[in-house]
Amino acid sequence: ILVIGLKPTLNVWMTLPYTKSDPTSVPQLAWQFVPIQKMVNPVLAFCKGETVHFLLVKKEETGTIHVIKQRQLQLSCDIISLNWINSGTLVLVDSHEKLHVVDRPSQEVLETLDLEQVQLVYNSRHFKSLATGGNVSQALALVGEKACYQSLSSYAGQIVCLGTKSAHILSLRNWKERLDCLLKQEHFTEALPLAWSFHEGTAKAVVGLHGDSQRRKAVISDKMVEILLQLTEYALKKCPEQGKLQVMEQHFQDMVPILVDYCLLLQKPDLLFNQLYSRLVENMVAKGVFLESLESYIIANRLGHITTPVMKDLLAHYHDNGMMDSLERCIVHLDVTSLDIQQVVQVCWSNQLYDAVIYIFNRGMNDYITPMEKLFSVIGPRVREGRSLTGDDVVMGNKLLVYISCCLAGRAYPIGDIPEDLVVQVKNQVFEFLIRLHSGDSSQKEEVFPFIHTLLHFDTREFLNVLAMTFDDVQNDKQALEYQQRIVDILLQVMVENPDFTPSQVGGLFTFLARQLAKPNNTLFVNRNLFDQVLEFLCCPDDDSRHTERQQ
Repeated sequence: ILVIGLKPTLNVWMTLPYTKSDPTSVPQLAWQFVPIQKMVNPVLAFCKGETVHFLLVKKEETGTIHVIKQRQLQLSCDIISLNWINSGTLVLVDSHEKLHVVDRPSQEVLETLDLEQVQLVYNSRHFKSLATGGNVSQALALVGEKACYQSLSSYAGQIVCLGTKSAHILSLRNWKERLDCLLKQEHFTEALPLAWSFHEGTAKAVVGLHGDSQRRKAVISDKMVEILLQLTEYALKKCPEQGKLQVMEQHFQDMVPILVDYCLLLQKPDLLFNQLYSRLVENMVAKGVFLESLESYIIANRLGHITTPVMKDLLAHYHDNGMMDSLERCIVHLDVTSLDIQQVVQVCWSNQLYDAVIYIFNRGMNDYITPMEKLFSVIGPRVREGRSLTGDDVVMGNKLLVYISCCLAGRAYPIGDIPEDLVVQVKNQVFEFLIRLHSGDSSQKEEVFPFIHTLLHFDTREFLNVLAMTFDDVQNDKQALEYQQRIVDILLQVMVENPDFTPSQVGGLFTFLARQLAKPNNTLFVNRNLFDQVLEFLCCPDDDSRHTERQQ
């Protein structure tokens, strides 16, 4: 291949040898101006056989011209015609009269069409010079077998084909026609991803989308809303009338998540909850599938706000179908302002969804104490009466410990962090709560400091661990150091000399105390008498449990 400049003087810009090919292959050349990195440069496409070479011609500011070889395109067919239909798309015809539309940037074959009925006109007579008795070179005669140079031509984004009895015009469908073509065949599941690829600018060979990115997105977005409304009607219309419930469920499970997905991608929750949901509600199965499909989007934090009517239906549906775990997972990811707080708390509390209750009080009302009071009111009496605890009680007690630990450490329960402006306030509120002398509904029999009492009886070791972790963080906080001293005083008052606690539990307290006192910047004060008691316990020769811990 020779690339030759004609002006101002004749100049060979480049010579490029190409690989040996079949002598019957037809050589093809086609120029096109192509935008590359903010510049528009001419690109020459050349092929003979099955490989298309691309040469980019570039002019430097100094006036020097460079011809640069680009990535070549490899096909598995013998090409007899090569045309650009626009700056990013090539139209090739192979020796079997199949037309291939190729996206140049990705080198992907987008569509293949059979041209058999066009009955292409070939130039064989002229190439073989049949009129003068075949007086041509062998090379020309061989190429003549497949030559059809003047029978395919590109003009203004169209390919014109000359057949023996007719002429045909082929053009790329514009973006809207491509979508409408799929919608006509009710291929919604193909139309939506294609529309989204137009929206995101990742589609190939796009024709007819004008304006800046924002404007194009708006146009596509409107079209997608139209498709989603059509798909909703289609889903309801095509639902099997009679038959098994599973078949109907499967039908909607194939359709409904697609609606949810694209509404959220387009950031149109109003479309989802007002227009689409109000249509799906008419079918009970569709309604159920819709409400259940929301869970995965809520947990993935793709959907944070649900309208009040939909939330009401969601609560009722999950409750009636015994999906309480799912309901709790959803609630702790939702924006609390969309909930009817009273109704939700009632449902959650009666179904032991304690995480959800805590979340709603914390996020909805900035109330970190009421959930603790509620949990204590259930578990407190059982622990104090020394009844054996059920599995549910143990779960509740552990939640309580984790929740207290989170509040004191500035973390939100079950996920996230407490807003910065509330951290200190919440910590102080929780300390105040723990050191209360009596609970709100105290009876005559209730011992002093019921909350600390309950937690020590529930799990001495874990409660002391929670306190130890908290005390590690309070070094520079004067207020917290005061609470620390107060809590230690209460622990001693409650546990020492109290027959309700086993020696092992009291030992746990002494070990905890010794750890605190041994810290280099310890500010705790413990009276001398007690100090000796702790020391005596730690050095007791009769007890060989937790030996290393005591030695430390």
